[in-house]
Amino acid sequence: MTRLRCFAGTGLLSLAALLASAQAIDNTQAFRNIQSDHYFRIYYENDFFTGTDRDYTQGILLEWVNPSIRRFPLTALLWRPAHSMVRYGLALENNGYTPDHIDYAQIQYGDRPYAGALLLKTFLTAIDAHRHERVSTTLSTGLIGPWAGDEDMQKDIHHWIHYIQPLGWGNQIKNDIALGYQVNYEKEFLSWEDHFSFSSYASARVGTLSTKAAAGATAMIGDFYSPFSSDKKGSVKKFQFYVYDLPAVSVIGYDATLQGGLFDRSSVYTIPEKDINRITFVNRWGIVIIFRRLYLEYYQSGPTQEFSTSVYHKSGGLQIGFGF
Repeated sequence: MTRLRCFAGTGLLSLAALLASAQAIDNTQAFRNIQSDHYFRIYYENDFFTGTDRDYTQGILLEWVNPSIRRFPLTALLWRPAHSMVRYGLALENNGYTPDHIDYAQIQYGDRPYAGALLLKTFLTAIDAHRHERVSTTLSTGLIGPWAGDEDMQKDIHHWIHYIQPLGWGNQIKNDIALGYQVNYEKEFLSWEDHFSFSSYASARVGTLSTKAAAGATAMIGDFYSPFSSDKKGSVKKFQFYVYDLPAVSVIGYDATLQGGLFDRSSVYTIPEKDINRITFVNRWGIVIIFRRLYLEYYQSGPTQEFSTSVYHKSGGLQIGFGF
């Protein structure tokens, strides 16, 4: 029988106005759902997919979800709501940022600084199937600066593909501590069988790497299991396919990849606080194919100007996941 569901929640709009945006790769959002509590997934994002090589130039994340992670010491620091089905995970994330002309060794004033970040993410996703809600909590621990290894990584990749060698990494943001705590809240308001889902998205993040706030909405169309269901049906439906779109508005408090670390203020070049755009908009769309326990995703996204002299810039990404 065809069914149409609508859900409403009080106070959601006021919550959304206060909450925060995600790190460069947010693996917990509803449109990236895998209907299992055991899986491994690899994310790779690069602006090469959109024909550029600047700003947010590359992101890599290795994600492992398994019930045994609930015993990992840092998991005790994660908030989880009651009466929910919970998935526990760990992830290792690396993000790299460069200015426009990577073949220049000198500082490019008015452009983005070179920066790299390496993070261990401890996270959980709690799904309340009755309320059609998802709450994800993430603790990020790591560092920003040369120790993240982005200079060597970008040089090696460009050597493999016979592309321009970056020359300006000597000017990158200095080493500093990167700590962050993030809570995402998503609620499904409208759905139609396994073919359509519309949900709100809000997130809060504070930390030494970034402090941001964001709210948006996600639409999914195709043939898929609802990410707001706790049913473990991933082994039953052999093939899933859907497209999604997520527009979101962010309020920016601090961004160490632009402004430098909070503790080491000796970076040779950063973006002045007065030039940071405190409100940005980003739209992300993607295509997802899930065959049995194989997860494939391609997407593109592009934020508006992050600071007064920056330009509009898109990036693309590929994700591959394996359930087990």
